[in-house]
Amino acid sequence: MKKTEITLCLLGVLTWMTACKPSEANAPQGAENTPVRDTVLTERIRFCESTYPYRDGLLVANFGTEALDPLNTQGKGYILYFEAGKVDTLLPPQGYLSAPKGMFIRGERFFVCDVNKVVEFRLDSLSLAPREIVLPAEDLFVNDLAAWGDTLYISVTNTGRIYRMGLSDPQASPVLWAQVPGANGMTFGQDGALYVASYPADGTTTPDNVVYRIADVSAPAPEKLFEQAGQYDGIALSADGKMLYVTSWVPSGVFAYDLTAGGELRPLDLGEFQGAADMTLRDSVLYIPDLPASRVVVRRL
Repeated sequence: MKKTEITLCLLGVLTWMTACKPSEANAPQGAENTPVRDTVLTERIRFCESTYPYRDGLLVANFGTEALDPLNTQGKGYILYFEAGKVDTLLPPQGYLSAPKGMFIRGERFFVCDVNKVVEFRLDSLSLAPREIVLPAEDLFVNDLAAWGDTLYISVTNTGRIYRMGLSDPQASPVLWAQVPGANGMTFGQDGALYVASYPADGTTTPDNVVYRIADVSAPAPEKLFEQAGQYDGIALSADGKMLYVTSWVPSGVFAYDLTAGGELRPLDLGEFQGAADMTLRDSVLYIPDLPASRVVVRRL
């Protein structure tokens, strides 16, 4: 996550059409229509860090604070739901969330990353108090979630830790699984390999801040996918598993990497971003939260 005091909020016009059926292995079911190119979502958004497909629309996680602070504990966080030209509040600011980040849904279980914890809600009982899965005190920047089979993986940016937690046991606790410098966004390939974006929590980019690939979850051994360092955040794979997309704060933008040909990252012509964060990709459509600008850019590739 980002250490920044930028408080700029860009206001735009909401033009939304519903999204396509998810093509990612971990995406929930639903959605049949496609959004137009160059859609920008801004309505009710306040510091949006993450997007996630849900039913026939899109979830957007917001901090809701006056100033951008990814480590705030003010309890103003909330989740919006965009669908068919409308926006509703799925989870209002009730004190359960402060700086909501990566999200994951399995059945009726709805997991949201927050400061030093993962918060688990029930989609069929949102009025009930959620379960808090608290991590060790030093794990502040709890960032993203990805699942393979019945195991959920949890990244922590400031410690570089990745935890795993069984989903078959509703009371399971996270167990330390792997270490990746600046572990941020995560996504699984069709072959079960985990891709991890690296972001420097202190804002200083090092050669270790790249994208990593963990080929075998049973014996995690992170390997650099390329050598081009950056401040990488969101990460996604194309439906055929051949192209990887990643957001970066420095250099700023969204980049593509051909997994079949290798080479270097290729910047996509998607306009300027204040801070592109935890994006979603489904059926060749990117949903990119611009965290400091309080907007979500929707682009067909």
